[in-house]
Amino acid sequence: MAAALKLISHKLCPYVQRAVIALTEKGVAFERIDIDLADKPDWFLKISPLGKVPVLTVATHQGEVALFESNVICEYIEETQAGLRLHPADPLKRAEHRAWMEFGSAILSDLWGLETAADAATFEAKRHAVIAKFARVEAALRQGPFFAGESFSLVDAVFAPIFRYFDIFDELSDLHVFAETPKLRAWRTALAQRPSVKAAVGADYPQLLRAFLARHDAHLLKIAA
Repeated sequence: MAAALKLISHKLCPYVQRAVIALTEKGVAFERIDIDLADKPDWFLKISPLGKVPVLTVATHQGEVALFESNVICEYIEETQAGLRLHPADPLKRAEHRAWMEFGSAILSDLWGLETAADAATFEAKRHAVIAKFARVEAALRQGPFFAGESFSLVDAVFAPIFRYFDIFDELSDLHVFAETPKLRAWRTALAQRPSVKAAVGADYPQLLRAFLARHDAHLLKIAA
């Protein structure tokens, strides 16, 4: 029997990782289908209006319905699947969490600039932008180990892929991004140990990310050299 949920994926995409983490935390069976974003299949372009991953297809009696945009997918998973609750019950707290999920997307935008920057000036501008945003997150954190304390949430699913980048970046150079954020460092460590976070990428993730940096002639690799 075909899986009711299929997640169209790319091995490096941090937005895909959000959905994988949410599905794994809920204990939901799903089929993951990796595609090459440099050579997008026609069938994918037909179901993804933006041509981006992730896309979650949901089998219904009327046929498959395709959902796009990672936060929309995560919200659907939360609303329809039993298991661990990933959003606060309180409406105000829930809205606050959604806002921080959007802030995580803003950090990812700066991280894209950081990892693809080919020159020192652009690299430094993005590094400082990331540091400034992380300082805002540090100020919002309370008692860990997770964003909401003891409870793992969708905010954690959003930030885990962000922190994962630095597992590779730290091997190349000390960017001093977390130097003044002890609560972020503790949160990063707790998320790295979460089984759902570990399972969100394949064993080849480090090699793929390094290859991505090389293709973009990343300044980060020049620093490392």
